[in-house]
Amino acid sequence: MSTIIPEPVGQYVSTWGEGPLWQADRLLYVDIESHRILSFDPVSGVEKIWPVGQRVGTVVARQSGGLVWAGDGGFYFLNEDTGESTWIADPEPDVADNRFNDGKCDPAGRLWAGTISLKKRPEASLYCLHTDLRVEKKFGPVTNSNGIVWTRDGGTMYYIDTPSKKVRAFDFEVQTGAISGERVVWDTSVDSSSPDGMTIDSEDRLWVAFCHGGKVVCYDPVKQTVEEQVNFPCIETTACAFGGPDLSDLYVTTGVKPGLDEALAGRLFVCRPGAQGVPSVAFGG
Repeated sequence: MSTIIPEPVGQYVSTWGEGPLWQADRLLYVDIESHRILSFDPVSGVEKIWPVGQRVGTVVARQSGGLVWAGDGGFYFLNEDTGESTWIADPEPDVADNRFNDGKCDPAGRLWAGTISLKKRPEASLYCLHTDLRVEKKFGPVTNSNGIVWTRDGGTMYYIDTPSKKVRAFDFEVQTGAISGERVVWDTSVDSSSPDGMTIDSEDRLWVAFCHGGKVVCYDPVKQTVEEQVNFPCIETTACAFGGPDLSDLYVTTGVKPGLDEALAGRLFVCRPGAQGVPSVAFGG
């Protein structure tokens, strides 16, 4: 495998960076524990920050303008100009120890995001926010709902429940959002670290960040082979996304591991691993 050297970009240091997504010539991501949504413009270097007052697990663009995010209190719209958030729905209002974690929009513009049990119990779920703002539970129980992506043809959805150490696949119906045929395509149980956030490239290969592992691994679920590995100078690599003008820049968020002194922990990184991503989809509601 080639030697790929990731470089830190921007100035912001996250407590726990997550959920990167390339949209309209910028990278969106979140700092979960600092209660912030961020954008980074790699051309100008401008970093924008929106405090949201609670832990935020995911953010996506909205087709009609603004952002959609999910956190402690459920799903919200965000006005980028005013910084004001408008509540949409919360499917777990009575579960105090759960919060929303990673998510993305499917090819039809629905937002899929799941919850995490902060007590590390199988009491969380994967939800779909439909474009009519209806929330539907799609899969569970899980413990830590994480990376989610779709193939180019929309026929397969890949999904990670981090403590299971498994990447699952489902048959996906784009028109209805129905999932079926659950199966495991990659069992990482032999690894001491755990699969976290995930993106997909133009060849339908999965790029998975491993928390506690300091790495992003490219896995081909058809050939069932590891194709590439990018190593990082900090142990908490949390999620990844392709961006840049040709979608060939791999951006990776990181977090700070308590008790470990790492100079670059919490920084946003970028590298060019020789693959190309696919455009993200904005929320259609």
